[in-house]
Order: sequence, then C-alpha cells, then structure tokens
Amino acid sequence: MKPVAAMPLDVAARISVVLTDIDDTLTNEGRLPAAAYAALERLSEAGIAVAPITGRPAGWCDMIARMWPIAGVVGENGAFYFSYDAQGRRMRRVFAIPAEQRAADRARLEQLRERILAAVPGAAVSADQLYREADLAIDFCEDVPALPPEDVDRIKRIFEEGGAVAKISSIHVNGWFGSYDKLSMTRRFAAEILNMDIDAERERVVFAGDSPNDAPMFAFFPNACGVANVRRFAGRIEAEPAYVASSEGGFGFVEIADRLIEARSEAARRGAAE
Repeated sequence: MKPVAAMPLDVAARISVVLTDIDDTLTNEGRLPAAAYAALERLSEAGIAVAPITGRPAGWCDMIARMWPIAGVVGENGAFYFSYDAQGRRMRRVFAIPAEQRAADRARLEQLRERILAAVPGAAVSADQLYREADLAIDFCEDVPALPPEDVDRIKRIFEEGGAVAKISSIHVNGWFGSYDKLSMTRRFAAEILNMDIDAERERVVFAGDSPNDAPMFAFFPNACGVANVRRFAGRIEAEPAYVASSEGGFGFVEIADRLIEARSEAARRGAAE
C-alpha cells in the first residue's frame, strides 16, 4: 500500500466517483467528525459523485440518502441501493431480492441467530437490527466488549455452515442469503443512477474502506484507498487497497478527499496555463 499522497496527479485528477464505507472509514470511535462530513460536501461541490457503500441498515440508509450530500447509498452489504431525487421529492429503492424472499430468509436468519448467541458468549445482535431488511448483524465490539478474533471467525463460520454468506466488518459480522454483495449492487447503482459502467471505467473510481468486508472492492478498483486502520487487519484481509491514508477513520477520509480535490484543481490550473 502506497501513501495517498503518492497517487499520481493524472490518476487523482481523473477520479469522478468516490465510494466509501461508513463505519471506521467516515467515522472515528462511532462518531462522524464534522471534517469528514464536510469532505463529502466538498467532493460533491467539486463535481465528484459520492456514495456510501455500507453494511448499515435500510432505516439508516433512508436518512443518509435524504440528508447527506451524496448521489445515493448501497446498504446492508449490497442488499439494496437508495437514491433520493430531491427535485422530484422521490426516493428510489432498489433491492437485490424480492420482499417475499426477504421475509422467508428472515426466518432462516432467526435460527442462525439462536445458534450464534448460544455458541459465542459475549456476542449480541446489533442494536440497529430493527431497521434491517435483509441481513443479520452480530455485534462483536460496537456495543459489547470486544471479542477475540477466534470468536469473530466462529460467528462467520456458523453463518456459513447454515448456508448464509458472511462478511466481517470492523464492528459486526453480517450474514445473509443470496448471491449479492457490495460490488454487485454498486455495479447496478452506478449504471442506473450515475450512468456509469464501472467495469469499463473502474480507474475513474476511488473506493475508500477499512476492513475485511471491503476486500472485494479493494480488489476491483485499482485506485482503492484505505484509511490507516485497515492495517489492523494485516493477514486477515483477502485484498489490500492500492493506497493508504496516514490517519484513521474520518480523518483519513479527509486526507483522501483532499488529494482528489487538490489534484483536480492542479490539473485545471495546468490546463489553463497551456
């Protein structure tokens, strides 16, 4: 991983979309710093579309899509995207799986919930579970004392033994039924909302993240960036970002945003001088 400051000017200046995880990428110790929120706004004002790509629940994502300076949000690890049309006062909600199947899957997840809580003392259902549409989030350090890595891995294994997909974030293990993930729904969001083919234009996208469940995005986007706390998962992450900030969480995100905005401004100045 190279420092974010080492991203070449021509590469940084071409970035037109920033996709970002939320927890421990935009936040620090569970709070969203004013500087990180301001960075989202500055990116948008600079003409760079921004979209959080998160494991957080539908209830939170509805608010985020309405109130943050973003183009939309992919939530519950790819279960859906929400995008708010402020001019038309309409929320667009697109799900990977129909409502009937999501209801059936919830019953299966409830069985896994009982297995996990019985097998892993100290684990708890995430406090935001009430607002979820498609997955089960097991908290291993957000509102409970941090569990050791072997217990986190055991939670993931129980999900998988039950036929679910499971991903580890910096705070939760998320499990769901279905073949979707963050990348598949991001691809759909980009096509339908941003009019962008990310397979053909991935070099124009930065994904910012911090944890193992971001690995598919790190692998897909050649200019992906990690905030400094991604280093904590050394040896437990399948793919690393190309660049890494020197600061953790939201302050690392500010560093990434500053590099992209400054590169755009510098490229514009050089173009005007030629």
